[in-house]
Amino acid sequence: MIVRFHIDPMDQGLYEYRVSYEGEALFGDAGLGSMEECIVAATEGLGSDAVAAEVAYKDVISGTYALASLALMSAQIADHALQTTMAIEEVFP
Repeated sequence: MIVRFHIDPMDQGLYEYRVSYEGEALFGDAGLGSMEECIVAATEGLGSDAVAAEVAYKDVISGTYALASLALMSAQIADHALQTTMAIEEVFP
């Protein structure tokens, strides 16, 4: 199965995430210090059924990644999600 990581900013530089599958919330957490921490925590919480995850920051999907990529490249994936969302927000404020 391919799940979706929904990452959103909170107050004071903190982030929250939730993991869903076909629109159904599976789990999540709030108060993490970075987008990368959200990706790592979400990846660690997945069961063996998941093979990949879509990453969405502020409802903008930046890509779909295999679990191995999420674990090895979480900082780059977080940066890509941020850059993608910023580019979309510039065009559609």
